[in-house]
Formats: sequence, structure tokens, C-alpha cells
Amino acid sequence: MTELQMGLIGLGATAVVGVFGYNKWQEFRQRKLAEAVMKPHHEDVLLGDAPKAVPQAPAPERSEPEIRVDSAPSVEERVEPMFVDPHPTEPTDDMQAAPPDIPLPEAPVIEAPPAPVAVVPEVSVAHEADESLPEIVAGEVPAELLDPRLEFIVAMELVEPVSAIQILHSQRSVLHRLNKPVHWVGFNERTREWQRLSPDHDLNLRRLRVGLQLVNRLGPVSEGDVAIFTNAMQALADELMAVADMPSSRVLDQAAEIDRFCAAVDLEIGLNLVSRASAFSGTKIRALAEAAGMVLGIDGLFTRYDDNGRAQFSLQNYESTPFSADALRTVTTHGLTFLLDVPRVDHGERVFMQMSEIAKRFADTLQGALVDDNRQPLSESQLDHIRREFIGKPQATMASFGLHAGSPQALRLFS
Repeated sequence: MTELQMGLIGLGATAVVGVFGYNKWQEFRQRKLAEAVMKPHHEDVLLGDAPKAVPQAPAPERSEPEIRVDSAPSVEERVEPMFVDPHPTEPTDDMQAAPPDIPLPEAPVIEAPPAPVAVVPEVSVAHEADESLPEIVAGEVPAELLDPRLEFIVAMELVEPVSAIQILHSQRSVLHRLNKPVHWVGFNERTREWQRLSPDHDLNLRRLRVGLQLVNRLGPVSEGDVAIFTNAMQALADELMAVADMPSSRVLDQAAEIDRFCAAVDLEIGLNLVSRASAFSGTKIRALAEAAGMVLGIDGLFTRYDDNGRAQFSLQNYESTPFSADALRTVTTHGLTFLLDVPRVDHGERVFMQMSEIAKRFADTLQGALVDDNRQPLSESQLDHIRREFIGKPQATMASFGLHAGSPQALRLFS
């Protein structure tokens, strides 16, 4: 090894030792400075007559304002909540060293600090609970409002609340081109419930569900309707700065399956009452219908409703002229038809029996006869057969599918 190499090694070792020593000196200097800054140099109000600490040199200036929570205010000074530490620290060395017989000052020091301690945590917890509440309460949309078996549902979560009126009007011109109904459902944060939206709702929404009905009595949804709907929902999501979550299932195949199911249970039962001799008077028909609890509607039918306002069965003119309040004063007809819409009526067998009894009452009063569509008289055994085979069985099939007759889903599907 040459002298040059030995010299370089010595210089390197000297530099390392120098750097190490300099770092130790800087660490010692900073520790001394920190002890000078942190050492208490004020009178501790909790010790009353304890000797004052020797004043220390002022700490170096900081680039940021410092709020000291460890220095207690004087007795006369008002304690502001914002300057109080909500989490009290452990007692200092001076407090632990105080003699046990020194009395503590009473009102000023003990009563002022607890106020912020109680207030600060409570406000924080309440805020957190309020933020998380909608996520817990919202849950899934009830099936009576939107059913994923019957509707193609798009879910949207909005960053900011948006008026329901604005949402409903956004894509209205596009959605009017559809041949199937569109159902709008929003989460009401005041009532904590999902509800169907209408143009007159004064409601701001952050959770939105929109459903395109897949089937009604006109048949299944078309591929063109699905394309129009999805494009409209994407445009709405862009306008609301939301993400449109659309199901990836085979919509057209699903609609075809539902349509085949509907065709098997979509029945309407009619009992015809025809005159034997003279025609039926409109005034007598109206009197009998109103006595049976039936109401004349703008559709020209007398309809009987249950206690929940759902239609049970209706009465129409066997001839082509619909009933109206004015025409009943002078109209006459040779026949009437009692109608029961099987998938839209709850407890169909019981309702059919009620309709049959009312039809018999009409026949006795008007001197008519109950006949089927072939104008053949209906016997009691035939009425019982109709009740079991054409009402009871189809409604049982619907129930096995999880779609009860007369339910909100059935009313949408068979419309």
C-alpha cells in the first residue's frame, strides 16, 4: 500500500469522526434549547402559593402562531372554549410534588374548563351519525315500487341534491318515444323512505332509481326501447354528474319469459245478463248498480272498489253504447256484462262469488237470464267450475311465481 493510499484513508477516517462529533454537538445543543423552551416559568394556579419558577430566556420566534394549552389563565381571565384542550393531560411534575394539605382554588379554575370538554365530542359524534344515517336507512327499493324481475332498473347516486322536478323534465321528450312505462323512484331523506316521483313533488334527491317496464298487455319491450332508455339514462347521469349503474342481464330474454308467463294467466271472466222480453231501463240499471256499491266512471263502466280503492269487478253495456250519467235517463239495453279481471283482483274466488250474487239479483229484478258468451244459461255447477278453474288456478300460479294477483306489481304488469 502506497503512502498516498494511506493518507487518503486517514483523511477519510478523520472526516467521518468529525461529522459524527458535529452531529452529537448539534443534538446536545437542540436538547438544551428544547428544555429551556418547555420548562415552566409561570405560576401554577393549581398550587396557589407555590413559589414562582425562575423566568427563562424567551423561546426563539416560530414561523407559525402557537396556541399553548398547558399555560393556565389567571383567575380573573375568561377561558374561551376554542383555546382549551378537550383531552386533559396528565398532571405535571409540579402538581405531583405539591403537598397534600394545600387547598385547591374553587370557582374560577374548576368550572370554566369542563364546558368545552363536554361540547366538542358531542358535536363530532352527532355529525358522524347524521352522515352515516342515509346509508343505513335507504336500503333496497321495495318491490311494490320497482321489481327487478319486471323492470330494467338504473341506479344513480348524486353528489349534490337535485330537484325531482328537474330530474323528471330532463329526458322527458326522449322518453315519450318509448312504448313502455318508465317508473321514477327517489329516496326521501326527510321520511327515510323510497317513494314514487311525480312532477308536483317538491323534493331534492341524492338517490334515484329509474325502471323501464319490460312487459305490459301490449307485449314485451323492444330492443329499440331498451336502446332509447339506456341512452337517456346515460345523458341524465352526465347532466347530474352521477354514475348510472345498469344491470348487465339479458333484458330482451327476460322480457320474453315474463310475457309467456303473463299469457298463461291473463284472463277476464264475464257473466252476461240478457233480457227475456223487454229491454232493461237505464234508470233501473243505475239504481241497482249504486245499491250494490258500484260507481259510474268516465270510462262508461260501473265499478265496485274494495276498501283500499282497488277495482274488484265492473258492469258494462252488452251493446256498444257506453253508459253515461246523461244517457242513463233515456237509454235502454237488451243486455249487461259483469267483468272480473283475474290477475288484477286480490282474492279472486271470493270476489267472483260476490259478483255472481249481484248478477243474480240484477237478473231477478230486471227479468233477465245469466248466460255465457255463447248465450247458454249458466248453472250453479258451471259458476263453481269457472271459479275454480279460471280464477283459482291462475291466481295460484301467479302466487307460486311470487307475483300475487291484485298486487302493485300485478297492476303494473297487466296494464
